[in-house]
Amino acid sequence: MESINRSNKLVATWLLLGVGMTIVQIALGGITRLTGSGLSITQWEVVTGSLPPLNESQWMAEFDKYRQTPQFQLLNFDFTLKDFKFIFFWEWFHRLWARTIGLVFAFGFVWFLLKKHFQKDMIKPLVFLFLLGALQGTIGWIMVASGLTGDAVYVKPTRLALHFLFAIGLLCYTYWFALSLLIPKTAISYQAKTRKWNLVLILLVILQLGYGALMAGHKAANIAATWPTINGQWIPSNLVTDGFLLNAIDNKIFIHFVHRGLAYLILLLTIIWTSQLYKTSGSKIYHRIRPVPCILVFLQVALGILTVLSSSGIISGHWGFFEWMAELHQLVGMMLLLSLVTSCYLVRAGSTESNSELT
Repeated sequence: MESINRSNKLVATWLLLGVGMTIVQIALGGITRLTGSGLSITQWEVVTGSLPPLNESQWMAEFDKYRQTPQFQLLNFDFTLKDFKFIFFWEWFHRLWARTIGLVFAFGFVWFLLKKHFQKDMIKPLVFLFLLGALQGTIGWIMVASGLTGDAVYVKPTRLALHFLFAIGLLCYTYWFALSLLIPKTAISYQAKTRKWNLVLILLVILQLGYGALMAGHKAANIAATWPTINGQWIPSNLVTDGFLLNAIDNKIFIHFVHRGLAYLILLLTIIWTSQLYKTSGSKIYHRIRPVPCILVFLQVALGILTVLSSSGIISGHWGFFEWMAELHQLVGMMLLLSLVTSCYLVRAGSTESNSELT
């Protein structure tokens, strides 16, 4: 198997550090949402917002800004300064971590450029990576702004889903870039059929993650805290209430039903696809990755069921079993997607190359 040069390894390690930090950032986003902290900071201050309030007068100034928001006036009107400090911390830390990711990429880019570790074909993908990161930050603020006006007490679910999907896109793009630097061409297999299944599963998982974000945004888990049926029905009677598009993104029971249905479909297809993988041969890394998506999808379904069942015990302002399950459910969903991206990188279509040298 061909060796990977030192520069590629260093750049790939830097990118994988970014992948790990992005996973942490998405997890922090989940905590921010579950603790209701996302609207606690009412301004987007890219530089000066790096520091939290440092004295009592600064804390009161921030608290006064929050008290002007619909969330405080309609939902958290009984909040004390202590309560506000708790939700402020999670939103501030979420934003601070995003800034830290930006600095890690910016300083890393300059260092690798000066040390001449970049090849010419790396520059454009890296520039695109920076632009994607900046866009993600902008979408994050647009999402927050949607909950600061009118009678909104939370951010709009569609904007939450968009913010989450762009984060997933950034994560996968960075991860793919790292794989391209770490995995030699000799480790790639050519199997058109399993590749097609792989791509279908990736699209379904992305759709499922989007619906998971809509579930979170609409707080739709506890609308049917039962399993295997949905409030005693396999197909809810109030499944369709408006036009299809509005129904697909705004009807809580429809979103809940689709999220469950996609989980069962992904589970079934992953089992079939994994059985196909075990009928083919490939490199050592291919053999190691084969069982991973199937293991993760079983775990993901189990966590989803536990999340739904525990949603009946949600206590506002309290971090309990439901919140743990929801957070783990989100994290395992990301791991599942990354495992599918790994297999997609390792398996290609449209080549007549022999795999005999890879076994």
